Amino acid sequence: MRLIPSALLLGAFLLSSPVVAQDRVQRDFCADRPGQGTPACVLDQGRWQVELGLFDVSRQSDDSAKTRAWDAGDLLVRYGLTGLTELQMGLTSWNHQTVTDRASGAREVSKGVGDLTLALRHSLANPDGSGVSVAVQGFVTAPTGARDIRADGFEGGVILPVSLPLDADWSLSLSPRVGWVSNADGEGRHAAYTMVAGLGRDIGQWNLGAELWISRDDDPAQPTTQSTFDLTAAWSPPALPDTQLDFGVDLGLNDDSPDVAFGVGVARRF
Repeated sequence: MRLIPSALLLGAFLLSSPVVAQDRVQRDFCADRPGQGTPACVLDQGRWQVELGLFDVSRQSDDSAKTRAWDAGDLLVRYGLTGLTELQMGLTSWNHQTVTDRASGAREVSKGVGDLTLALRHSLANPDGSGVSVAVQGFVTAPTGARDIRADGFEGGVILPVSLPLDADWSLSLSPRVGWVSNADGEGRHAAYTMVAGLGRDIGQWNLGAELWISRDDDPAQPTTQSTFDLTAAWSPPALPDTQLDFGVDLGLNDDSPDVAFGVGVARRF
């Protein structure tokens, strides 16, 4: 029953037809999905975009435990406030994680709705994503999720997405990020740093990408560095130019990272 709202939303935005003024040249379709990077493009003023992760699954194993997780209904709603600035709201409808102790076989299950994230993205150059495109994005996450899922207090940070065209088909994207996150023991905050570097190529109605994700978490109890190599694919149906179906797989590059993660999603502009 928890998946019904996501299913209804999916059906609604796939069947809806966006209304665009005939005298306005709309920007190319540009979604945050898939991948872990952040695009520098900004929506046209007055336009909406809904991006939905249908499901995401991940697996991680080490000498002490096995972790399995899946999410459903990872929702991002974007709205163009001006030609240079957009507002975003993000929420994961359902999270489920199981951690199994290898020695005892004991299982710990965490599940529930995720936290609410609000963000503003402002373009510094080329808001339509053409040429060298640069933006700045600030975000804050409120601990609104289920008890076993939510963060221990408000968190936030800043992202500086950059997109550079290499030629007519290839592009390079960079997403440096600095965050302020909760300590693992629930007391206090610490810094976390992330960099995503990706290459993308358009082939007909497809956009194929590969990216490297590196994240450093300076938790006082146990600092960690995670890294993954990610492959993405996004398809825009010819009959639905404002719609995207996407797929992504992340492969862990060290012991602190999930061994593998896979996700499928859809995006629709109105």
